[in-house]
Amino acid sequence: MYINDVHILLYVVIGLIGLFVGRIVEWCNIRLPEYKKIITRDFFSVYLKKYKPKYIIMIIIALIYISLLYIFGLGNNILDTISLIKYAVLTPMLISVFMIDYKHQIIPNRLNLTIFETGLAFAFLEGISNLSVGLTLGIDRFLGMIVGGGIFLLITLIGGLIAGKEAMGFGDVKLMGALGLFFGWVNMIIISLIAFLLGAIISIILLITKIKKTHEYIPFGPFIVIGAFITMLIPYEYLQFILIKIFTLGMA
Repeated sequence: MYINDVHILLYVVIGLIGLFVGRIVEWCNIRLPEYKKIITRDFFSVYLKKYKPKYIIMIIIALIYISLLYIFGLGNNILDTISLIKYAVLTPMLISVFMIDYKHQIIPNRLNLTIFETGLAFAFLEGISNLSVGLTLGIDRFLGMIVGGGIFLLITLIGGLIAGKEAMGFGDVKLMGALGLFFGWVNMIIISLIAFLLGAIISIILLITKIKKTHEYIPFGPFIVIGAFITMLIPYEYLQFILIKIFTLGMA
């Protein structure tokens, strides 16, 4: 049985891989905020024996992996399957960003650096997989880094001048710059719009319900992550149409 030209057993396999990756992600979420090594024997001797699996994280990653396989499918070789591999590698790092920033209000530099390095590697691989558009793609990814990081850096600096404090952390700026290497400049604008829209709506709800007070910090990393996943999984044309309708109040 095939679904979107992919055998159903491959969906099962990639779902199982997602479950396993989810187990590793929780280990990273424990170690990274404490600036401890990820690759260590403690993973087997301590974590796997003493910590119960976080099934929600495991299931979420498994479902994302299955969705990526359905959307991008399998090519004839690794370079033809680069988009699937790229987003499959990015997914657990984004989940870590979400969980760590939500819990600790930080995005570890090591995590941002890993996203940046991985994005750089995939930008190169995408370029050599299609040499006819390699230069154009490289410029797009470079501009994605500039646009993504630049938008948030500008907001941080202006917010600091007006309010006397950071409007958002520099971890968010670094994250957006790194994600630009994965998504390109147009998608980074989409991610920014989605993140700001979600951030505004959820922040207002939290303040109205008094879950958060006006002086309390609301981490922005989770909104960036949600925006990245939405952009990753939903075609650009649909997102463009929806955002235009939202920001023009349905008049466009």
